[in-house]
Amino acid sequence: MGLFNKLRNEFIDIIEWLDPTNDTIVHRFERHENEIKNGAKLTVRESQVAVFINEGQLADVFLPGMYSLKTENMPILSTLKGWKYGFNSPFKAEVYFVNTKQFIDQKWGTKNPIILNDDRFGMLEIRAFGTYAYRVGDAGKFIKEIVGTDGHFTTEEVNNQLRSIIVTRVTDACGEGNVPVEKFAGNVNEISELIQGKIKTEMEEYGINITKFLVENISMPDDIKKEIFEYSRLDKLNMQKLTQFKTAKAIENVSNQEGGGAGGFMGAGLGFGMGQGMFNQMNNQNQQNMNNGGAGVPPPIPGQYKFFIAVNGAQQGPYEMPVLQQMITSKQVTQQTMVWREGMAAWAAAGTVPELSSFFGAIPPPLPPQ
Repeated sequence: MGLFNKLRNEFIDIIEWLDPTNDTIVHRFERHENEIKNGAKLTVRESQVAVFINEGQLADVFLPGMYSLKTENMPILSTLKGWKYGFNSPFKAEVYFVNTKQFIDQKWGTKNPIILNDDRFGMLEIRAFGTYAYRVGDAGKFIKEIVGTDGHFTTEEVNNQLRSIIVTRVTDACGEGNVPVEKFAGNVNEISELIQGKIKTEMEEYGINITKFLVENISMPDDIKKEIFEYSRLDKLNMQKLTQFKTAKAIENVSNQEGGGAGGFMGAGLGFGMGQGMFNQMNNQNQQNMNNGGAGVPPPIPGQYKFFIAVNGAQQGPYEMPVLQQMITSKQVTQQTMVWREGMAAWAAAGTVPELSSFFGAIPPPLPPQ
């Protein structure tokens, strides 16, 4: 009886794998030198693929189902073994079960900051993180290219390689996406799709399909964020209305300092009315020019040049001389502010432009000490 049991245990007649884990991708069926007999039962469950390896060579691949191992359903192994007319004796082969389910919620992130060269803000550092999901699409290729002879292959072993590729492709995508850095937060879906497209083809070479890739957040230094917020607010401002408001406030402050009262308020009202009339005149002139198609418009009267000004790296204007004089008075434009008008070869500091330099001299000096 003991001899019978010994002989019976030398042959394997049931081959299957029940996965007790959530992270195993490849499991080698342990046979402990036992041989697989003719007609052995192979059970491949859903989300599994069974791969037979003979002396280091990839042989037959079995999809989900129950099989009775015979020459008919093992054509490659039969050829490698030299069975021309079927086999009746046991044989040895390595059997690998590959888990083909989708592995979700895999984390990725940049350990070190990514250095980018932005057109507006220059060199800066960003960080990014998110999640991805994948599954084995080609079990044979995956074993050949990644697993090798590893008898127990887990997601962590794949993730280490994937994360390195992801970080490299994130860097490329952020640099090649032509997305201004201040718009990263609003374009994470587009960036995610761009990166997934770059990774997909590369990972298919290893038998892996990237099913989902998400960028959850792209962060940058606080000083850059503050500058972006300030620029965004400034970009939304109507400089003409802002100038009107500040002019009125300046006149009101002067009136209050000179004693207030009816005269002060009349002065403030008169100044505001003059400013309003000046801007209405400018708007009417601009409208007439637009209606005339810009044709036949005479050159500016001497002393009535229109200047552009540079604010936080962006040009604004053009502004006529009275407007610029008010902006200089309210210190919106300083001697260091860069300006340009038609006819100038390049931008220059306002204090060095003859047409504007006299406005700075018109500002009264500080009062002498008491």
